Amino acid sequence: MSKNTRSCGKGLGNVIARDFRINWKLYLLVLPVLLFYIIFCYKPMYGALIAFKDYTPGKSFFECRWVGLEHFKNFFSSIFFGQVFKNTVVISLATLAVGFPMPIILALLINEVSSKWFAKTVQTISYLPHFISLVIICGLIKDFTASNGIINDVIAFFGGTRAPLLNNPKLFVPIYVISNVWQEVGWGSIIYIAAIAGIDPSLYEAAQIDGAGRWSQMLNVTLPSIMPTIVILLIMGVGNLLNVGFEKILLLYNPVIYDTADVISTYVYRKGIIEYNYSYSTAVGLFNSVINFMLLVTTNYIAKKTTESSLW
Repeated sequence: MSKNTRSCGKGLGNVIARDFRINWKLYLLVLPVLLFYIIFCYKPMYGALIAFKDYTPGKSFFECRWVGLEHFKNFFSSIFFGQVFKNTVVISLATLAVGFPMPIILALLINEVSSKWFAKTVQTISYLPHFISLVIICGLIKDFTASNGIINDVIAFFGGTRAPLLNNPKLFVPIYVISNVWQEVGWGSIIYIAAIAGIDPSLYEAAQIDGAGRWSQMLNVTLPSIMPTIVILLIMGVGNLLNVGFEKILLLYNPVIYDTADVISTYVYRKGIIEYNYSYSTAVGLFNSVINFMLLVTTNYIAKKTTESSLW
C-alpha cells in the first residue's frame, strides 16, 4: 500500500471520527434503524444459500447436500414457470400503469382546488382506505363481487346475469388493480402534494405575468418541478415490479382462477410453507429478487441518462 493511499485512508478516518464527535446524537438516532436492517434484512440473507442445497429440516446447514443450480433448473423447466411468471408480469404492469399516475393526477387536482376545506376533506377521505386492514378490504371485495353482492345487483338491474365475479379468470386482474388504486391512491399522493408545496411561488407569478392560465401553469411549472420526484418513485416502482401484493392475492384467489391469479410469491408460499420444499421455494424467491434488482439498476441507469434524476 502506497503512502498516499494510507494518508487518504487516515484522513477519511479522522473526518468520520470528528463528525461522529460533533453529531453523535444523530448517529444514536440512526442506530435502531441500522440494527433493524442488520438483524431482520441482512442477516437472514445468509439463509438464501439453502437455494443451492438440498435442505432438510432437522439437519444443520452444513450437513445438507450441495446441489448448485438444480432448483433453479427445476423451476425453469416446471410447467408452472411460464404461468406464474406471465401472471406476475401482467398484474404488476397493470398495477404500475394504472396505479402509478393516479396519485400524481390526484395531487395535481387537489393543488388546483381553491377551497382549503374541500381539499383537506378529499385528502382525508382518499387516505382512509390505506389504513383499513387488508383482510377487511378483501372481505369487502368478496362481498361486493359475490353473486348476491351490490355489483351484481346493479348488473341484474340493467338486465344482466348474476355471477360470482371473482370466479371469472378474466376479471381478476381488473378487480385487483381497481381495488388497489382505491386503497392506495390517497396515500401515494402525499409525497407529490409535499413536492408541489415546495415549488417556488415566484415561478407561478412569472407564468401569470406571461399570460399562462391554470392549465398552462400545471403543465409548464408544476409538472416539471415535481418531475425528479416522479422519476425517483418510478424507478422504485419498476424495481419492485415483480413483488406483487402477495397477501391480497392469497386472500382473493381460488383454484378456479389460478391460471390468471397465481404469481411467483403465491407459488413460493405453496411450495415452501404448504409443501415444505424450502430449498426450491428459496431458489424461486431468489430468482424473483435478482430480476427485481436488475430492473432497478437498468431503470436507474436509463433515468440518469435521460433525466439526470436517479437513486445514485
